[in-house]
Amino acid sequence: MNTTEQYKQNKHPLDVIDDVYDYADEELSFEEIEERAGGGEWERLKWAGMYAQKQEGYFMIRTKVPGGKLTPEQAEVIGEVTEDYAVAPEEYGGEEQNELWGDAYLDITTRQDIQKHWIRVEDVPEMWERYDEVGLTTVQGCGDSARNVLGCPAAGLDDHECFNAQPVIDAVSDYFTNNREYANLPRKFKITITGCAHDCAQSQINDVGLVPAKKEIDGEHLYGFHARVGGGLSDGPRMSSELDAFIRPEDAVEFCRAVAQTFKELGDRNNRGVCRMRYLVEQMGPEKFEEAVRDRCTIDLPTGGENLTVGYQGDHVGVHEQKQDGLNYVGFNVIAGRMGGDEFAAAARAAKKYGTEDASVRLATDQNFLITHIPDENVDDLLAEPFAQEYSPDPGPFSRGAVGCTGNEFCNYAIIETKKRTKRWARELDERIDVPDDIEAIRMHMSGCSASCAQPQIADIGFRGETVKLDDENSTNAEGDNIVEGMDFGLGGSLGADNEFLDWVENAVPAHAVIPALEQLFEAYSEGRDDGEKFYEWTRRVDNERLRQIMQGADAPVARGVAHGD
Repeated sequence: MNTTEQYKQNKHPLDVIDDVYDYADEELSFEEIEERAGGGEWERLKWAGMYAQKQEGYFMIRTKVPGGKLTPEQAEVIGEVTEDYAVAPEEYGGEEQNELWGDAYLDITTRQDIQKHWIRVEDVPEMWERYDEVGLTTVQGCGDSARNVLGCPAAGLDDHECFNAQPVIDAVSDYFTNNREYANLPRKFKITITGCAHDCAQSQINDVGLVPAKKEIDGEHLYGFHARVGGGLSDGPRMSSELDAFIRPEDAVEFCRAVAQTFKELGDRNNRGVCRMRYLVEQMGPEKFEEAVRDRCTIDLPTGGENLTVGYQGDHVGVHEQKQDGLNYVGFNVIAGRMGGDEFAAAARAAKKYGTEDASVRLATDQNFLITHIPDENVDDLLAEPFAQEYSPDPGPFSRGAVGCTGNEFCNYAIIETKKRTKRWARELDERIDVPDDIEAIRMHMSGCSASCAQPQIADIGFRGETVKLDDENSTNAEGDNIVEGMDFGLGGSLGADNEFLDWVENAVPAHAVIPALEQLFEAYSEGRDDGEKFYEWTRRVDNERLRQIMQGADAPVARGVAHGD
C-alpha cells in the first residue's frame, strides 16, 4: 500500500470529524495538530472537506451541493458564513489580500461545490452548526470517497430534459455521505447523474455517469439511465465507456454502490498515480468491468435500451423560459467562479424577493449560477440588482466561457496564478477580439498545473501552468530575470457527440505572449472558418503546425521559451 493508504488504515478517515472539534476547542496550531495526530492527519482532514492552505494555519473548506441545487436559505447561509469566517488576517493583507476580490469571497467549482479560504480550525464547528440548521455539509467534500454528485443545474426546469433526476442525485448523495463502508476507496470517486438530453453534467469525464435512456420492459415503456464509466482528466485523460445496462431510477443507488464496491475491491492501492477508476476500467476493459459490477449488484440489470442524449450544452447563462408557464431561470456569469460572500448572499435574498416559493439558487459546472422560478414580471427587477451588474447574464464570449482553478494563490500544486489572470484576460479578450456573431461562448479554461481542476482538456482553449525560461533578450522582467510564468497552450477540446480532448499545440508559452497569440488565431479563424464552424472545429480542421505558425506571427515570444528545468 502507498503512504496514503497506510494513513487510512491507521485510522478511519471519517473519525477525523470528531478530531476537528477537539482541535477547534483547544485552538491548536498546525504544528500542534501534526504533533498530536501525525502527518497523516492532513490527508484524513480531507474527509471533513478541509485542505490545509499553503498559508500555514488556514484551511480551504469545501461545501457539497448535490446537483448544484440550493434553497435561497442555504445560499444565504453560505454567503454569510463566507463573510464571517473567510477573512484574511492582516499579516496576509486583510481586506486588501486580493486586489480584485479583497477577502471574504467564495469559489464556485466545476463540481458544483463551494470553496472558501482563510478558514481557521476554531471556526469550523460553528460553521458546521450553521450549516446543519439548513441541511448543508462539508463531509467528504474531499478525500478518497464519493465526492459531490453532479447534475444538470436546470433539472426540473428545461423542456429538453427527459425527466427530473434531482431526486436520484439526492438519494445517491445521501447513501454515500457518512457511509463508513464506502468512505475509503482507492481514490476519489466522481458520480454524475442527469435526466437532461444535453448531458451538461459531463458524464463523459466522470467515474460514473448516468444519462437518460428508455426501454420497453414487459410491454411497458420506462425511463431510466444508461451508465458510462471510467472517464476522467488530469494525467492520462480518458473518455468514459458505455455499459450495456439499463438502470431504473429506483435502482440507481444500488448500481452506484456496486460500482463503488468493484472499485473498492479491484482498484489499485499501491501506485497513487494510477489509482483512479479510469485506469481500472482501461485495464479490465468495459465488458469485464461490467461483469464485475453485475456480480456485485443485488438487482438484475436489463441490457441497454434507447439512448436519449443528443449532445452537450454545459452553459445556462442568460434568461431562459422554464417549462412552467410564466416562469424563468436566469444564469449569471461568474468569471472563474469567484465572487464575494456578500454578493452571493444578495443573490440568495433576490431569489426570495423575486421568485416564487419554489425559487432556488443553482450552481453550474462552468462555475456560474442560476436563480430559478422568476415570474415574467419580476425578471427586469432581478436584472437591476447590483450583483447582476457585475455577474451579467449577457457577457462577452470569452467571459462566458472562462473557467479557472484555484491557482498558486492558495494551492500547493499550482505553478501559476489563475483566478485574477482568468478574469482579466477574459475581459480584455472580449474588448480586443471580434468573435463571429453566431458564437456565444469561447470556452477558455486555465489550470495552474497538470491536475486539470479547470478541465482544460475539454475546452476550446486550454492552459496548463508552467514556469518558462526565456532567452535574456526576450525577458520582460524588470529585474532582468528570464524565468516567467507561462503555460502549455491547447486547442480543440469538447464534449458531446464529437467529443475529443484538445491537442497541446504549443508548450511553454510565456503568459504575456498568450493574448497576442489568441489575436492571431481569431483573425485567422474569422477569415477561414466554414459557415457555422465553431472555434474548436476549426482548430481541429487546421493542421497543428499551421496553428503554431499563426500563433508565432504575433509580436511576442510565443515559441521562444522552454519549461523551466527542461
